[in-house]
Amino acid sequence: MKHHPVTLSRRTFLKSAAAAAVFPAIIPASALGLDGTVAPSNRIVMASIGVGGQGSYDTRALMSMPEVQYVAVCDVDRNHCATAKGMVEEHYAANKPDGSYSGIQEYHDFREVLARDDIDAVMIATPDHWHAVISVAAAKAGKDIYCEKPLANSIPEGRAVVDAVRRYGRVFQTGSHERSRDNARYACELVRNGRIGKLHTIRVQMPVDRVEEYEQPPSPIMPVPEGFDYNFWLGPAREAPYTEKRCHFFFRYILDYSGGEMTDRGAHIIDLGQLGNGTDDTLPISVEGKGTFAKEGLFNTAYIYDFAFEFANGVRLLGDNRGPRGIRFEGEDGWIFIHVHGGNLEAEPQSLLREVIGPDELHLGRSLGHHYDFIECVKSRGEPKAPVEVGYHSATMCHMANIAMLLGKKLHWDLEKEQFDDPVANRMMQPSMRAPWVI
Repeated sequence: MKHHPVTLSRRTFLKSAAAAAVFPAIIPASALGLDGTVAPSNRIVMASIGVGGQGSYDTRALMSMPEVQYVAVCDVDRNHCATAKGMVEEHYAANKPDGSYSGIQEYHDFREVLARDDIDAVMIATPDHWHAVISVAAAKAGKDIYCEKPLANSIPEGRAVVDAVRRYGRVFQTGSHERSRDNARYACELVRNGRIGKLHTIRVQMPVDRVEEYEQPPSPIMPVPEGFDYNFWLGPAREAPYTEKRCHFFFRYILDYSGGEMTDRGAHIIDLGQLGNGTDDTLPISVEGKGTFAKEGLFNTAYIYDFAFEFANGVRLLGDNRGPRGIRFEGEDGWIFIHVHGGNLEAEPQSLLREVIGPDELHLGRSLGHHYDFIECVKSRGEPKAPVEVGYHSATMCHMANIAMLLGKKLHWDLEKEQFDDPVANRMMQPSMRAPWVI
């Protein structure tokens, strides 16, 4: 993928392309302390919201690009925020003659970040239950958005993000970075160009890590660590006593904040199923599943499960917690397996992996990286590899599977109304948001 030239200043372009949004002021090169290799008018000024483990990784990837200038980091954990600030400043200091840099502002409240008119784009890597609230607010504030998967922690929240991004004309990249891997895109090209014959079955394999955690007794109530705003961390989620494994990494195993393995690695793997099936723009017409859920303790997402989706094109997507982690496309003439994470491929016949996609066949394109793709699209105003609708459909499938497993029954999905044929399932879709947070 070649670098997209920018013929207009960023200020002029945004003013004409998104008049309804708040367009950013341009910071002079002298204020940024850069060497001038990228013109100030073409730099993308960024901030990160949520800078724990994944947030730090995303920030490091984005700040490494010469087109990007970081000015702020935000987290409700003071230690996370200070660590991220130090990481970014150390990066910029390495390019300064005197070896020092101090231009990164720390924030506790994401709303203060969004109020800055000099910020073009934000990276969001908070726990899942915050994704929709912050994404919708960022779109309204005129920011382009890189948001970690899953897009949102419920189906209606995901729809609200889609609507806000499109209403305010923002570039949105869902952090489903597996679909930016060359091998994954090549495998999906083989499937969609008929190399395995007619596709009939997609098998998703998602082993669950830390199964022993589900079998632990209820976690004790603990004092909130100094520097951690636990009430703000809970945000739109219902009140609950603090215990260490409710927050940070472990939140993903609690339904109030996430969807377990289904929305963690499942959001990646199911997303590849959508790409290979050519159904990025739609959803299955039915889902069924059964799961084993812990009867006590803190973690309440499924850790043993089987689920099945059916699409209007006749393809079935089947999933379980057995390994190895990855996805297998099965057709009448062969199969292809993509290992996740890593992207290594297996196939039968093995000769499939030596196939060349012809010039007149379907090509899915390539990317120099998921973060790079986002920045290129901020500049060109094009669509990234995982735009908001793609993130919405993949996340919705994860939530559909969780609801089906909780109910232990088959559910049909109305593609037009975006709802189930079951009133109980429809009630389970709705997020319960603690005041004052709304979407």
